[in-house]
Amino acid sequence: MKVFLAGATGAIGKRLVPALRDRGYQVVALTRSAESAARLRSAGTYPVVADIFDRTAIIRSMQETRPDVVVHQLTALAGVTNYKNFDRAFAVTNRLRTEGTDILLEGARAAGARRFVAQSYGGWIYGRSGDGLKTERDPLDPDPPRKQRQSLAAIRHLENALLSERTITGIALRYGNLYGPGTNVAPGGEVSALVCARKVPIIGDGGGVWSFLHVDDAATAIIAAIEQGAAGVYNTCDDDPAPVSEWLPELARSLGAKPPRHVPTWLARFVAGEVGVSLMTQIRGMSNEKAKRELFWQPRYKSWREGFWARDGVDKLRFQQTG
Repeated sequence: MKVFLAGATGAIGKRLVPALRDRGYQVVALTRSAESAARLRSAGTYPVVADIFDRTAIIRSMQETRPDVVVHQLTALAGVTNYKNFDRAFAVTNRLRTEGTDILLEGARAAGARRFVAQSYGGWIYGRSGDGLKTERDPLDPDPPRKQRQSLAAIRHLENALLSERTITGIALRYGNLYGPGTNVAPGGEVSALVCARKVPIIGDGGGVWSFLHVDDAATAIIAAIEQGAAGVYNTCDDDPAPVSEWLPELARSLGAKPPRHVPTWLARFVAGEVGVSLMTQIRGMSNEKAKRELFWQPRYKSWREGFWARDGVDKLRFQQTG
């Protein structure tokens, strides 16, 4: 089976490419640079050099390579650490989730692909009320912070585009907050550097509940979605959603940093803005039961409590299923 992978050089793509190759897939890897193409070729993929927003080039390359499955993992998250002007910081990612998704879907149709797996996001998109974990049946936030509305609209666009497909099985994986090698939340990453400098405080009671996902588990979830599952959205996270007041001090400990400071909510509004306060005090966690049940997927890192302390290169990425 042939997979067209957009996002092969990102944090997830770097884990996904060898995992796909180990399972016998042919991988067509999209990249913008000849330098990256050489590395991808040496990793056993067939690289395609093109800009995702060059519609003609993307569609032509997909028609020529004729993949069975298209995997969309394109984001622009590197260096994003300030969430006060959230939509501005995520502007390129939002374009990738809208225009980029539309171009890849058009190419997938032209190539006769049967399946399309895309990276969505579930960490803050649900309504910010209730005590239970949010499932895919729960409504998205009807009134998100003003500077987060464009980003939520982009996520809606991606998911609606996939679910409206008639000839392609579209699956959107609503990731939790990514961490692990190559992410901002890794030793040496931008967010970790801020935590070490005690510039990421616990705001108010730190009651915002976060769901996490290790990049290795994102890779195995993609493989699971390639191999089974009906069209739809799937919350993809570990088994241990937790409030900021629990996970942030543990992240600091795992990095060898001092404990985070505490800042009252009223003061944090001036520094972190409405979005920052929402993320730290209001968002709700996700349930991953549907992905486990219907994709037969299990996270290797059941909890961030284990995953924060894991380091790259300990052992080979393993694919885990329950079925």
